[in-house]
Amino acid sequence: MTSTEMRTEAEDSGPSGYAAARLRLLQEGAQSGPPRRAALAELTDEWLTGLFGAGAEGLRGVSLVAVGGYGRGELSPRSDLDLLLLHDGADSGTVAALADRIWYPIWDLGLALDHSVRTPGEARKTAGGDLKVQLGLLDARHIAGDLGLTAGLRTAILADWRNQAPKRLPELQELCAERAERQGELQYLLEPDLKEARGGLRDATALRAVAASWLADAPREGLADARRRLLDVRDALHLTTGRATDRLALQEQDQVAAELGLLDADTLLRQVYEAARVVSYASDVTWREVGRVLKSRAVRPRLRAMLGGGAKPAVERSPLAEGVVEMDGEVVLARAARPERDPVLPLRAAAAAAQAGLPLSLHAVRRMASVARPLPTPWPAEAREQLVTLLGSGRPTIEVWEALEAEGLITRLLPDWERVRCRPQRNAVHIWTVDRHLIETAVRASELARRVGRPDLLLVSALLHDIGKGWPGDHSVAGEIIARDVAARIGFDRADVAVLATLVRHHLLLIDTATRRDLEDPVTVRSVAEAVGSQSTLELLHALTEADALATGPAAWSSWRGSLVADLVKRVAAVLAGGAPEEPEAAAPTAEQERLAIEAFRTGGPVLALRAQTEPPTEEEPTGDPEPLGVELLIAVPDQPGVLPAVAGVLAMHRLTVRTAELRALDLPDGVEGSVLLLNWRVAAEYGSLPQAARLRADLVRSLDGSLDIAARLAERDAAYPRRRGTIAPPPRVTVASAASRHATVIEVRAHDAPGLLHRIGRALEDASVWVRSMHVSTLGANAVDAFYVTGPKGAPLPAEEAVSVARGLEEMLRG
Repeated sequence: MTSTEMRTEAEDSGPSGYAAARLRLLQEGAQSGPPRRAALAELTDEWLTGLFGAGAEGLRGVSLVAVGGYGRGELSPRSDLDLLLLHDGADSGTVAALADRIWYPIWDLGLALDHSVRTPGEARKTAGGDLKVQLGLLDARHIAGDLGLTAGLRTAILADWRNQAPKRLPELQELCAERAERQGELQYLLEPDLKEARGGLRDATALRAVAASWLADAPREGLADARRRLLDVRDALHLTTGRATDRLALQEQDQVAAELGLLDADTLLRQVYEAARVVSYASDVTWREVGRVLKSRAVRPRLRAMLGGGAKPAVERSPLAEGVVEMDGEVVLARAARPERDPVLPLRAAAAAAQAGLPLSLHAVRRMASVARPLPTPWPAEAREQLVTLLGSGRPTIEVWEALEAEGLITRLLPDWERVRCRPQRNAVHIWTVDRHLIETAVRASELARRVGRPDLLLVSALLHDIGKGWPGDHSVAGEIIARDVAARIGFDRADVAVLATLVRHHLLLIDTATRRDLEDPVTVRSVAEAVGSQSTLELLHALTEADALATGPAAWSSWRGSLVADLVKRVAAVLAGGAPEEPEAAAPTAEQERLAIEAFRTGGPVLALRAQTEPPTEEEPTGDPEPLGVELLIAVPDQPGVLPAVAGVLAMHRLTVRTAELRALDLPDGVEGSVLLLNWRVAAEYGSLPQAARLRADLVRSLDGSLDIAARLAERDAAYPRRRGTIAPPPRVTVASAASRHATVIEVRAHDAPGLLHRIGRALEDASVWVRSMHVSTLGANAVDAFYVTGPKGAPLPAEEAVSVARGLEEMLRG
């Protein structure tokens, strides 16, 4: 039967005819989704028009109006009928009788009804005092009666909404936030409320209201489709349960999936989560835009007065990284940025945004998604470091990651991510989808970064530890294979790839063994030691275990579980410490290093060489300028006090970020007395071009002879810029690595990387009267992990008490 035949049946047979036509429409398997909702609304319109006409003969100044979801023409099988009987107040008795003629047949059919009888003035007054009423009236649609009366109300309501937007929109945002607090986030719930949870149908309606205010508009791409999906699921839920419910209960999910023709309940939930994620992201972007507009409106009159009239204040753009600036509370691309030639830019922008605690501009993300070049395989070092920085930025990482994911950049960078994206976890312990759990684990791991010597491996293993859940079989086994591939693709060397694969394969080993095996049994401890293989891997696995559990949910970690794992780790560490590690032998100097050392000794001053490292042309683009990856800086200085703080300070003053560094004393050839300190650094400019080698050398000479006060210059620069809100870094940690070397005391520093950090450490060690014989500095994302081999004045390792005292003083200096 066609929809026209159904309407005819409804009109001819009254309520029973409408009920039969409605039932037939809902049982038609071929018609579903938006066409069925629209047909149901049209059928209901025809029936209500007949009811209205039968009771309004000779009555003027009255109209029947659909509001809310019915007003939008979106009737689900068990939706309420939201109706307003609008009248001009002329004949209240007749209007009341008309209302009864309409309401009672609806009730007789068992349909839910939300109704009101008001004049236009009463409707506007009620809307002014009740935000929910006002939102419903924004979707008012004429059904029957006086069209002019309905049109007048619509015009007045829209005008009121736009005039009152500066006041009502903050109220609406607060209402959405309160609802989200009560109902949770739709994209993570196993039994979500499709309407009330954050990212659900209520939020989609709120975005329509914001657009109607003309103050801001939501990102349109994908939003209508996401809303349609949620409505389709609700339709199926109504049909399978026979009830007006919006909660997708576990016991209903298989039936709802079958009604929609989906494979299973997991496929259903994944579609729901994907739709909710689109709505949530659109809400975040829209409410930020509303806040900016309202703030601008509040500030503009004062600025105009201060500027003397019509002068328009310039928008401040503050640099964050190369090609990335902050503007108006967001991270945007610099005017000179060229994402089509800079494949690292998306990761650099994301890392800068997360470190600054700022959102990524929607426009910037979309521009990068549309034109950015793919990264080569393996990734350049900067790309890997920016990924680590992003992962190690703490809680702000989540919002930035979601912005990249919303525009498809994450799956472009990490194709294996697609299998875990929005994947539900049917486990009472887990509170997140697989992908969100992985990001939450990275956030938790960033808080534990001071406990490990390689925080970059910790953070990447946190990101990948459950990547195998998108594949059949044991997710740890599958994840090991994927982790090897991903780690090699993003540029880790063979040894690091092996460590990451081990961490992913055994990420459940410690917690499972500690809680399920007898730790007094030597076989248990030996088996764990054999699987882990090394002390450094055990250290990483311990931190990963805790981060994973904390990111799972409150039931996954406790002080009792933590103590069991710590006990196991202690026992395994004892097995692995069968022999003290030897101090690594220094590599033989290259010909260039020897040349620089001899020249430095001959001239009595510093000598340096800069060599750019570039990405070779790709097969896709065999021609063109190579992309810069960084600069290798070699410095040779006659052995003397103060070299380390001097060099580190000069580099910080020139805004050069130290990626890696090594310092060692180099003995001169036979027959030449004396030694030269050789510093091998890899640096990159924060933004702009690198300084000339001659300028670096001149400033280094002045720093060494005391004519350039590096500390004062750095303090002045730091004071000139306001501190940004951003991540709260964990406190620094300084320890003495006992038995790490027979020839020197090894002091390890783990701290948040910052300009001038090496300069401050070098000064503190100089003040403690210890001599730095060699150092191994590594900036791993936002974390500096530095090992300093120090001796006393006579070249011997420090006594144990003195070493602890030096470490404690250095830590206090860094904390201060």
